[in-house]
Amino acid sequence: MKLFDWLIGYNPAPKGVDRQSTATLRNDLLAINRKTAPFVVRDGKPEGVDLVAEWKIVDARWYELFAKAGLQKVFKVLMKFDPSNCEVRVVDQEWSVEWRAGVPTLALSANAFRGRKWEKSFEMAFAFKEDLSYGKVYEYRFDTAEIKTPLIEAAHRAGWGWRGVAFGKL
Repeated sequence: MKLFDWLIGYNPAPKGVDRQSTATLRNDLLAINRKTAPFVVRDGKPEGVDLVAEWKIVDARWYELFAKAGLQKVFKVLMKFDPSNCEVRVVDQEWSVEWRAGVPTLALSANAFRGRKWEKSFEMAFAFKEDLSYGKVYEYRFDTAEIKTPLIEAAHRAGWGWRGVAFGKL
């Protein structure tokens, strides 16, 4: 690994791992989905890419938690497969969220962002409950690595590299 690889988000394919087909890579990345995760990996055709990983901000099971947390920004990872270089090329997009009556409305942020994004946030709230006991009301934790780490690991298991793209074509 070169000095700036970490900074630009490049993780080369691991040595000694057989390269799998694009179809196998796609299936492995989609297999990351689970009901308990606050993100989803889905088809990226609407965005013109192969796959998209994003927070489940509009999922009824999750938006209450996001609303309580006061989350104002979410992001998604756009993935495009580059078979000639055996890489998954990725761009992170950041979106602003506006909450109306507890329901999320997504709007593109006035600030343009393209490239590699790290974000960690957490909060815990204590208050009096309905039974008049005092205790933890809610707790949340959001970490962009929660989405990216399993994606990078799946790409590496398939013998593919992972390259963040800030400038140039995805």
